Amino acid sequence: MANKKRVFISFDYDHDEGAKHLLAGQAKNEDSPFDFTDASIKEPLSGDWKDKVRKRMANIDVVIGLCGEHTNTAKGVAAEIEIAQEKSVSYFFLAAYSDKDCVKPTTAKSADKMYKWTWDNLKLLIAGDR
Repeated sequence: MANKKRVFISFDYDHDEGAKHLLAGQAKNEDSPFDFTDASIKEPLSGDWKDKVRKRMANIDVVIGLCGEHTNTAKGVAAEIEIAQEKSVSYFFLAAYSDKDCVKPTTAKSADKMYKWTWDNLKLLIAGDR
């Protein structure tokens, strides 16, 4: 598929890393509308880590906020979404689990919706249908 979107996945490292691997794996599907390069930073939230995130978002088309049960307590996810907002990078929130109560990060805007994670939904959301 030509013109694939470059995706940054923001997720709670402590609780949702497995879901992130599943989502990143979907980039390998033949009909995938996105490419994924792992830009995650697994470091303590100190120093210049926000600058590293800003640099890694420089060539990104869309940020996927992968939300689980504890996303509202994940400071890194909150900061990554805030950086996406500052840089005017398109983003959306995807429920990582269908059998759990998924929550948005604290920096989500009240109008931001949480979307169900299905392959068809994901393709539409990445295309901007939200």
